[in-house]
Amino acid sequence: MTTASGWEGLKGTALVVGQGGIGRALVQKLGERQPQLELLWLGRRSTPSLDLSSDADLNQLGEVLTGRSPLRLVINTAGWLHDSQRGPEKRLARVERTGLEQAFSINAFGPILLARAVESSLGHGQSAWFSSLSARVGSIGDNRLGGWYGYRASKAAQNQLLRTLAVEWRRRLPSVCVTLLHPGTTATPLSAPFQQGVAPERLFSPERSAGHLLDVLAQQKPPEDSGRFLAWDGSTIPW
Repeated sequence: MTTASGWEGLKGTALVVGQGGIGRALVQKLGERQPQLELLWLGRRSTPSLDLSSDADLNQLGEVLTGRSPLRLVINTAGWLHDSQRGPEKRLARVERTGLEQAFSINAFGPILLARAVESSLGHGQSAWFSSLSARVGSIGDNRLGGWYGYRASKAAQNQLLRTLAVEWRRRLPSVCVTLLHPGTTATPLSAPFQQGVAPERLFSPERSAGHLLDVLAQQKPPEDSGRFLAWDGSTIPW
């Protein structure tokens, strides 16, 4: 696998969405590898805030980007799996409308609405990358264990929405590459309750995950690679 040196000379703005462990590590890695990029890191607790479930936040994003150099890289790391009130549904009896709506609002609707919000700032004729974290459990073809209804379905919905976006942008914005990325099991609060039983060599630090993700993204070339669903090691995941 090549490294992010494939982006040598990449100039413009990089937007990282989500202030969890992987988002923080991506900002750090980008600062080290691509110091010429103007970094913008937004999330629910940033100023200005960017909550992907908030139309107001998404609508003001265009104003935030006005006057900045063109967006060359967007990586969305925001996602929802569980909170203090509910976790992944292991069986049908646990499936509730509120949990499904929460999962879909952030995991499925958020990324496509983010794409709409940044579209006019992307690339400006130069190559650009729009990516969002998905998950292997969002693969319909790879679903052998069941469970996690809302998370699986919302990630699968995100995959379909961004795959459809890639088809459209190949026509209208052929210089933009859309990529869905599975980071592997990463030691963050999102996965903390589910890390038991994961082999140590398969549980990545946020820094390691961020490095893998940038390595994979740097290899994708628009428009021919747009619309792919890839694992942290660059392998293709079935839809």
